[in-house]
Amino acid sequence: MNNKKKNRLIMRLMVLIVLTVAIVFAIYNSLTQEKQDVLKVGDHAPDFVLVDLNGETHQLSKYKGQGVFLNFWGTWCAPCKKEMPAMGRQYEVYKDQGVQILAVNIAESDLKVQTFAKQYGMSFPTLIDKTKVVMEAYSVRPLPTTFLINPDGKIIKIITGEMSENDIKDYMEQIKPS
Repeated sequence: MNNKKKNRLIMRLMVLIVLTVAIVFAIYNSLTQEKQDVLKVGDHAPDFVLVDLNGETHQLSKYKGQGVFLNFWGTWCAPCKKEMPAMGRQYEVYKDQGVQILAVNIAESDLKVQTFAKQYGMSFPTLIDKTKVVMEAYSVRPLPTTFLINPDGKIIKIITGEMSENDIKDYMEQIKPS
């Protein structure tokens, strides 16, 4: 009987030690983890380099002097499906006025993105953030999320959720170079 109590006490102590170590590790990890600032209006848009569906490289800083309509999206996203045709129509109007669209897909396969782009007539650069590094740099959570970047490279508006065609037109007017 004495042996059973002793074994139970040892087991309880071991479980307590393991739980304590796990809690201490979790606290330490959260305190020492790099804090990523959430982007806000007025911040300089973080630079990035991604490749589009045609194999061309796009670096955000190369668009300095132009307005950039930076849209994060996914093929499974219902609002994304609704706004892509409107974005395409407005892109055709504004691309010669110094406004670019960069549509950044979040880590889906090339085939899925190509099929989606063809289905929705996406004529603007369609990029894939395969490692989600750009998504994390921009602190993107819900899809779609769009950043309006002025010709100086500053974020002037962050839109989460679906946009109407009139919204897209108004936003492109806001970032059009003067």
